[in-house]
Amino acid sequence: MTQPVLTGAGETLPTPEGFQGIVADYSSDQSAFKKVPWGKAMMWIFLVSDTFIFGAFLISYMTVRMSTTEPWPNPSEVFALTLWGNHIPLLLIAIMTFILISSSGTMAMAVNFGYRRDRVRTFVLLLITAALGASFVGMQAFEWTKLITEEGVRPWGNPMGAAQFGSTFFMITGFHGTHVTIGVIFLIIVATKVLRGDLDRQRPGFLTGRKGNYEIVEIMGLYWHFVDLVWVFIFAFFYLW
Repeated sequence: MTQPVLTGAGETLPTPEGFQGIVADYSSDQSAFKKVPWGKAMMWIFLVSDTFIFGAFLISYMTVRMSTTEPWPNPSEVFALTLWGNHIPLLLIAIMTFILISSSGTMAMAVNFGYRRDRVRTFVLLLITAALGASFVGMQAFEWTKLITEEGVRPWGNPMGAAQFGSTFFMITGFHGTHVTIGVIFLIIVATKVLRGDLDRQRPGFLTGRKGNYEIVEIMGLYWHFVDLVWVFIFAFFYLW
């Protein structure tokens, strides 16, 4: 069934049938993305593409680990911390995971208060989320420093076993850490604009093009929840396997 298309001259033309009709419908945004902001749709497209990248990395990691003939380092020993003379396995990783998962909660609350037009609480929760993300990145930097300086792990070698351990670990965790760092930067930018009221006054500038619209906070929430979800898989593959 054809649907009319409104032209710039005020005339209506029938929508083509078949594949051409689908293309015309999507490109003109008649029903496929109706009531869906383009910013949110584009974020979903980005997240889907990023899912393929992380998926390829993790599949490569599994392939390398199962095919190597050299022993794979024991995560409980490699990622352990020594506190007061006690060897505690995966302590730092557990704290990092708790911090990142907690940041998903504060991000969800920020989205909730954003749509309530509560600028102060939205700002505070966005800053808390950014602080938790920055803490995660700082702990990851500490973890990298410990592996490089104390354990001697390099992207091209590993004194504890399979040489591929270092390359896969630094590549995947570094790629994820880059996502978290970018997210922290954007969280601070959005928080600043929320506090100044740029989203309410439609102040010209970056991410403030629509009056009274806090969708950018929700879009940031989509990105942040995705980063947290990816970490769950990284945690399972690298630290529990």
